[in-house]
Amino acid sequence: MAVKALRTARGTAQEALGNRAGIERAHMGRIERGEHMPTLALILRIAGALECSAAVLIEETEKYLTLVRAGVVTNEEHADRV
Repeated sequence: MAVKALRTARGTAQEALGNRAGIERAHMGRIERGEHMPTLALILRIAGALECSAAVLIEETEKYLTLVRAGVVTNEEHADRV
């Protein structure tokens, strides 16, 4: 979810981000939806393509997971907020 939020805030298409990170668009979609947990190497490539630090991606993901665990939001609700 953090990847999608940062990508959309920057006005970048999923395919464009995938191209910059060297990741297929479909795989990027799975990462954004939380269906695939990327390796550290992929996180670093995505962060580079988003021009942010990997720490930012990890911190935003931790915030989201905390809200999900607390039952404050679901994946669908969070996607609507992004």
